[in-house]
Amino acid sequence: MTEAVTPYDQPPSPLPSESDAAITPADIRDGAAVALAVGVAGVLLGLLWAWLAPRVQYVSNGEAVFLRNTESEARIGSDGTFLLLSVGLGALSAVLVFLWRRRGGVPLVIGLVIGSGFASLGGWRLGLWLGPTSDLVAAAKAAGKGVAFDAPLELLAHGALLGWPMAAVVVHLALTALWSPREAPALPAWPGTYPPAHVHTPDAGTAPEPPRA
Repeated sequence: MTEAVTPYDQPPSPLPSESDAAITPADIRDGAAVALAVGVAGVLLGLLWAWLAPRVQYVSNGEAVFLRNTESEARIGSDGTFLLLSVGLGALSAVLVFLWRRRGGVPLVIGLVIGSGFASLGGWRLGLWLGPTSDLVAAAKAAGKGVAFDAPLELLAHGALLGWPMAAVVVHLALTALWSPREAPALPAWPGTYPPAHVHTPDAGTAPEPPRA
């Protein structure tokens, strides 16, 4: 007689190794490259903000400087322009990073956040430097009495500096969740034979003996 063998005789499959999900040096290099590239892209934010932001104009009477139009919304428009540009560039940077490395990963997201923060700060400071001078006295003297001149760029709502990092992270995580490649876990090879060696099966050409009464 042969022994009954059930599927329960097989040992459970081992869990995936933790090293499969470990962060590799290549992942860290990718994250650093993303932080550097996105941070440098802040130059584009500064250029666009200095070019597209609405201007606030002052006028001098020879003794003091006044707003030319007290009902102007140019100051709010300057903040709104910076925020819209930041959100747009943040979304664009997230798409480019995702297309470059679809698998994602923690270092990639960290690099995107750090680079986005530097890009936002660098673009803000560059826009202020490229805009009209902040020396109102010198600007008023250069313009002359009764002649309107542009006021320096200002970012009154500093919360707009978070536009680029937040947009980049949200868009990148959404793209990763929707379209990142998913690899099926590989099942480990069964090291032994089945059925076990101590189980003797009849030959293919031999009919099994009928049970004895």
